[in-house]
Amino acid sequence: MTSTAEVVRAARPAVGGERTIARDNRRLKWLMLAPALAFVGLMIVFPLFYTLNLAFTDAFGAVNAAHSYVGPRNFLDALGDTRRFWPATGRTALFTAGAVLLETVFGLALAMLMRKAFRGLRLLRTLLIIPLLTTPLAIGILWLLILDPTNGIANHLLASVGLPRQEFLGSVSQSLPTLMLIDVWQWTPMLTLLLLAGLSTLPDEPEEAARVDGAGTWQRFRYVVLPMLGPTLGIAVVLRSVDALKTFDLLYATKGPGGGSDFEVETLNIYAYGLTFDYQEYGLASAVLVLFTVAIICVVILLRRRPGGRSG
Repeated sequence: MTSTAEVVRAARPAVGGERTIARDNRRLKWLMLAPALAFVGLMIVFPLFYTLNLAFTDAFGAVNAAHSYVGPRNFLDALGDTRRFWPATGRTALFTAGAVLLETVFGLALAMLMRKAFRGLRLLRTLLIIPLLTTPLAIGILWLLILDPTNGIANHLLASVGLPRQEFLGSVSQSLPTLMLIDVWQWTPMLTLLLLAGLSTLPDEPEEAARVDGAGTWQRFRYVVLPMLGPTLGIAVVLRSVDALKTFDLLYATKGPGGGSDFEVETLNIYAYGLTFDYQEYGLASAVLVLFTVAIICVVILLRRRPGGRSG
């Protein structure tokens, strides 16, 4: 009859073998992750730290030219610039908030419409994807032609129904709202597809129970569907907000350097681009980009914060 001590001694090699296998698996895991980590470090971490370093220098004229450290002077200059920096910040916030709000409302409405199968649903889904397949630069050129004050089809359509012609992108006051609507046209389908995917995962029982209890369509949407869709809606809004904050191609393609003759659509991205490539003020441009990055991080944290102070 085998004693307890013999059983323990017999089991020790097996336990040691399991530990060796677990250790080898951990090493293999890090070995497999090494290329991806090296890529992230090379393409993301290094540029971030390099930009942060430049932000504390007086780099001008050429990035590799001799420069000295000036401390937080570039940050103070940027934050004290009421002519370009703060108006650009305001336009960035206005463009992002307006575009994302409209895209969320329209995207949710379309997702609810497409939730149930109907005739022509496949065609509608195909049409929705088309704006997402086109590059922002091409979209900017396309809408420049459509909204041309003289020969654009938009003004011809307005004139055909008796409405006055508009300047659209040729107007200082109309440029930013027009670009917001173009952004809504392009990116509402993305919100629609994300929310439609979220709706497809929701259980039918809670809504059916609410219908049996006499809840109307709006009540079922407000008190049953919307709370269950909350996590998906939150993620979609965060992703789209970050992307809208970084909008550059569309603005530059339609209004050019400086965001127009009166800087009417100059956002922080356009402002930093001008400082870098038009004025070669690399130190100040880096400071603006660092401030912009911090602002994006703050926006993400605020959008992901749930009621009660808990973050998602």
